[in-house]
Amino acid sequence: MLMTLLCVCVCLQMANLVTSLCCVVLAAVVVAYAQRRSQLVARIQYERMGSDVTMQCGTLDNDASVSWKVNGTDVKAQHSLEGPRLILTQVALGHNGLYSCFQNPHGERRDTINLRIGIPPREPTITCRSNTYPKGFYCSWHQMHPTYIPTNFEVDVTHNQRSLEVQKDLVHKNRCHVRFPEVFSSFPYKVNVTAVNALGKASMTMSFEESSIVKPDPPERVTATPIRYNARRLEVSWHSPATWPDIDNFPLKYFLRYRPLIREQWQHVELSDSTSHTITDAYAGKEYIIQVAAKDTEIGTWSDWSVAVHATPWIEEPVQITSTTEVEFLTETKTSPIPSSNAPQKAEPPVGRAARLLTFFSPLLLGMLLLFM
Repeated sequence: MLMTLLCVCVCLQMANLVTSLCCVVLAAVVVAYAQRRSQLVARIQYERMGSDVTMQCGTLDNDASVSWKVNGTDVKAQHSLEGPRLILTQVALGHNGLYSCFQNPHGERRDTINLRIGIPPREPTITCRSNTYPKGFYCSWHQMHPTYIPTNFEVDVTHNQRSLEVQKDLVHKNRCHVRFPEVFSSFPYKVNVTAVNALGKASMTMSFEESSIVKPDPPERVTATPIRYNARRLEVSWHSPATWPDIDNFPLKYFLRYRPLIREQWQHVELSDSTSHTITDAYAGKEYIIQVAAKDTEIGTWSDWSVAVHATPWIEEPVQITSTTEVEFLTETKTSPIPSSNAPQKAEPPVGRAARLLTFFSPLLLGMLLLFM
């Protein structure tokens, strides 16, 4: 913008002197505005935790009188003033903030500083692994202690005195990928990671052989199914990890572990290249937890365990039996109870009583009749 105005002024100088003077004034205003804007934009100042910090108010002379504010309020932390300089002692994370200085007596803001307190990086921790053997490997790193300020990492990988191409991971910030330049190499790989920030840097180097970092991902899609009519068996199956690129030429072997939920001790079975196994010694009716791990058949280490699956052996369904209690109850003959000796008796009909008297006295009347004859 300034250059444009100067060019316009040069052209106008050819017109008359008044216009030329106007251009000079305008250019001075633009320069002053640019300086003012640069003072208002905060500049970042990184300082080490525990140190004494000096902040300079712009380009003011040593005898300038200024006042300071942090985040819009007076500076309350322990400090001292030396002309245009603010001195903080033994700074900590609580001193982070936006510091502004104002020139007395009119209180014009002259500078703004974004103070960031941190520590230099320490040696990073490095781990390397090949889960895509024989295509390549990846390395990841991290700081054991936070630095509190932005820290970048520089990575260099060499093999047989040759630098290898390093590709940064698109998802994981602290990870890179490297392709194997050759397979079955006897030369070690060397990985150097340097942590760098505004307060310092630190490096760590790791050396390893190809075979020592091979570690597949866990098997996938593990399933466990009860076997009908077999109360102690479970059929377990799984798939090799999708990240393993060449299962035919670089086969995997597997390690199965299982246990009932009621026990803490695992049972283990190591398998060749089979992706299924039948558990034959399960406790009937008990729920089981099952996991599988994988490993290259010749080199490397075992993968982590797969996601746990749960299964219970086949349980025979109880046969429904029709109860005969109700039928027997319906067909049972119900008899009256024997009356008690104290129970009242019903009176007999009169006719029945006369008949019994006649029957009793009939032999006597017959004998008397024969005597009088």
